[in-house]
Amino acid sequence: MTPLFESSLTSLPLLGRGKVRDIYAVDERRLLIVTTDRLSAFDVVLPDPIPFKGAVLTAMSEFWFRRLAHVVPNHLTGIDPESVVKTDAERAQVRGRSMVVNRYRPLPVEAVVRGYIIGSGWKDYQATGRICGIALPAGLRQADRLPHPIFTPATKAETGAHDENITFEQVVNTIGAALAAKVRDVALRLYGEAAEYARERGIIIADTKFEFGLDAAGTLHLIDEALTADSSRFWPADQYRPGSSPPSFDKQFVRDYLETLDWPKQPPGPRLPPEVIAKTSEKYREALFRLTGTRLE
Repeated sequence: MTPLFESSLTSLPLLGRGKVRDIYAVDERRLLIVTTDRLSAFDVVLPDPIPFKGAVLTAMSEFWFRRLAHVVPNHLTGIDPESVVKTDAERAQVRGRSMVVNRYRPLPVEAVVRGYIIGSGWKDYQATGRICGIALPAGLRQADRLPHPIFTPATKAETGAHDENITFEQVVNTIGAALAAKVRDVALRLYGEAAEYARERGIIIADTKFEFGLDAAGTLHLIDEALTADSSRFWPADQYRPGSSPPSFDKQFVRDYLETLDWPKQPPGPRLPPEVIAKTSEKYREALFRLTGTRLE
């Protein structure tokens, strides 16, 4: 599979490009999501694609969408992405890395669930003893498992901007009390079932973020991606040690490399050495194999 940094389909209207995904209109009701091999770190898209990354993220999302469909419906249509483009060159671009999905109205918040204290949650806890307004026990160490998973929502930032943690009360003010409670409860259940499944396969899901949308009838659906190595922190259970940031199957490997550079975390992003690209691709593929049994070579 040739790495794809940016898709170039002309048979469908391009609606936009995110940090990783290119989105096209199939018709008024459906979208084509092409997951490229782009990688962003510190909200900057880096210039080097990661081989197999788009295929891994797509396979992971499809696996979780189907496995967790009993919890909440999702935006999958089951339509072959190759059937909605016109040429062999376009079919090659979408093959193995794309989904045709239903269009739903996205909610303006990200549903983040944390089972462990790391990342921005760790920073908030160090400063205030809380995450998103939720008081936590004193004396927690970095990467400690929380007494129970917590719902810590965030704003949805534009490309190049940073998401910001918000309180549940702010979610209520944004989308209403009933819908906010449903999003929270569904997100916690999705995380709980996924974390239990992953732990049996040697992976700790430290945290993850979900995005939801509403159909015309107001029914909640899981959209975007689900429990991938981009939207979650995956740690190898056999190497987990609280008190420091554990090794991971996600792009933390790239973040750690970038922290060694004299780079201000602003565009343009630096080039990655071949060994960092190769190791990152290997980590993504290993996570997919552990979780789903699918091996990409």
